[in-house]
Amino acid sequence: MTAVRTAQEESVGDRVCWAVTDAVTVAGRDVAHWRRSPGALLVGVLFPVLMLLMFTYLIGGGMAVPGGGSYRDFLVPGVLALAMVFGVEATMTAVVTDTARGITDRFRSLPMAPSAVVAGRCLADMASSAVGLVVLVGAGLAIGWRPDGVGGLLAAVGLLLLLRVAFLWIGIYLGLFAKDPATVMTVQILVWPFAFLSNAFVAASAMPGWLAAVAEWNPVAGTVTAVRELVGSPAGTGGGWATENAMVLAVAWPVVLTVVFAALSVRRFQALGR
Repeated sequence: MTAVRTAQEESVGDRVCWAVTDAVTVAGRDVAHWRRSPGALLVGVLFPVLMLLMFTYLIGGGMAVPGGGSYRDFLVPGVLALAMVFGVEATMTAVVTDTARGITDRFRSLPMAPSAVVAGRCLADMASSAVGLVVLVGAGLAIGWRPDGVGGLLAAVGLLLLLRVAFLWIGIYLGLFAKDPATVMTVQILVWPFAFLSNAFVAASAMPGWLAAVAEWNPVAGTVTAVRELVGSPAGTGGGWATENAMVLAVAWPVVLTVVFAALSVRRFQALGR
């Protein structure tokens, strides 16, 4: 970690540099843990692949896409987005575990930037999410999914990682409030209906009116629809303002959630133990 600093010695640039250095150091510690115990990382990477295969081959045969098109091509972008959301559980588990073991308190006692611990966790989890996304895209290609052009696929990956950043900060914030690892189970129970109440598996236009409105305004739905548009996958028919402006919401929702929960996470970390 960095040496002791005084406010008089620090410029704004120095503080930013030190904060980044501290965050990278904390992220390196998290990555080192994965190398020693890769089991949790492998489960997080392979679970979305299993979900993709199950929905494609066990359920996909009985599913139809409003407006026509292959359900497989409709499904893959939805699973890609849900994989970014399900990562909130792994993030929360890591934060809660560090708190329960007293590691977070040790970090707080060190002369380091207040944002370094949460930012370091963010960097480490984004790295694992990027790896998982590459594996999941590869699985989609292996079962016959073909995006329209590399440029659209790269733009879609950018939107997916932006969504992951938002839910990562939500996971950090909830983890800082949780008292023990058992609390994560409650969040896991809530994440599933939240994620499924979107247009990831079924087009919103195929749902009852009130449910379609809820699904369309789900923060996940904008990313799902935008990714489908970028890679040329069928997106279903119909939809209200949220569906027609999915690209706007795919950026706006993650940005707003990130700003709010990143600030809350740093404030919560600073308030621990008071």
